[in-house]
Amino acid sequence: MYAIVEIAGQQFKIEKDQKVYVHRLKAEEGSQIDFDRVMLVEDNGTIKVGSPLVDGAKVTATVLHHLKGDKVLVFKKKRRKGYQKLNGHRQYLTSIKIDDITI
Repeated sequence: MYAIVEIAGQQFKIEKDQKVYVHRLKAEEGSQIDFDRVMLVEDNGTIKVGSPLVDGAKVTATVLHHLKGDKVLVFKKKRRKGYQKLNGHRQYLTSIKIDDITI
């Protein structure tokens, strides 16, 4: 059984007991969180596609912990002009574990 869910503006294909890194959520570590923006649910070969959402479908997850992602370096340079610029960025993430997919 899997589902396609919108979490924090991004779509994820998830299964039960899967761990996913998503953009930072406003939830405490160890708390339960429900996602009701389910676009598609597959159950034993039966596929339900929403238009745009599947009615009554819900995904329950547990927030494991909050963290920061790997550093991404952005380097800009213009040849022969002496211009160089280095910027770094670390994305705030939340690790969640999918507990249940209900239809």
